[in-house]
Amino acid sequence: MKKILLLVSMLLFVMAAGCASREGSAVGGALGGAAVGAGAYEYSAHRQLQQLESDYKAGRIDKKEYQIRKNQIEKGSILK
Repeated sequence: MKKILLLVSMLLFVMAAGCASREGSAVGGALGGAAVGAGAYEYSAHRQLQQLESDYKAGRIDKKEYQIRKNQIEKGSILK
């Protein structure tokens, strides 16, 4: 979660620095949109991992299924 906040903070800084011109505003807006999208995706992956761990601890899935699904979620993650 800290990595996501750091990434978003850095992108917000870049956006603010690029707002001095029209081109900078367009690039800043595109970067901001990408940052929001990536942050939402990472948050979703984080929630999926929490649910997966909950299912495993409750005995709804076995260790093999847990490892397979965990690897699938982590492969799609930008921040590991």
